[in-house]
Amino acid sequence: MSHPILTDTQARMKKAVDHTLHEFSSIHTGKATPAMVETVMVEAYGSHMPLKQCAAISTPDARIIQIQPWDAGMVKAIAKAIIDANLGFNPIPDGKVVRVPLPEMSRDRRQEFVKNANRLAEEGRVHVRNVRRDAMESAKKLKKDGKLAEDDEKRLEKDVQAATDKAIADINTHLAAKEKELLTI
Repeated sequence: MSHPILTDTQARMKKAVDHTLHEFSSIHTGKATPAMVETVMVEAYGSHMPLKQCAAISTPDARIIQIQPWDAGMVKAIAKAIIDANLGFNPIPDGKVVRVPLPEMSRDRRQEFVKNANRLAEEGRVHVRNVRRDAMESAKKLKKDGKLAEDDEKRLEKDVQAATDKAIADINTHLAAKEKELLTI
């Protein structure tokens, strides 16, 4: 039977891994994805909202992001928001849609993205290790309070370490894939 500390630890580690993978998805690889612009904040009706809440975002091909606002009057505001977000994109308003062609990426720019991916991966690994530390401290406290036998504490620590190793391996595997994707021209 799985201990509640282990269950909680695995859930928190999965969250850390998922968060890291989500962060990876926002790194530009030269291939268009809606994730590149969906969180851009657009000024609409006197407030700011993420682009994905006020437009349909599609990628008709690998080099173009197409944005179709629910309200055609927002085309200019969307183009301005993308420029203001400083993503290195040059949006082109085109009637009722905004087309965002992706620029070619230089080798330096790719290396910069690889560094960013490595930084995000390290943040994910640190988060996983913090979850591990919390779990180990909880196990020690339960043992000290007499609520956990020594054998059970050792087994729990071993299971927590296994979960840690798996989460870090997941992050490293995805980092390697992301680096390959970034450096493949």
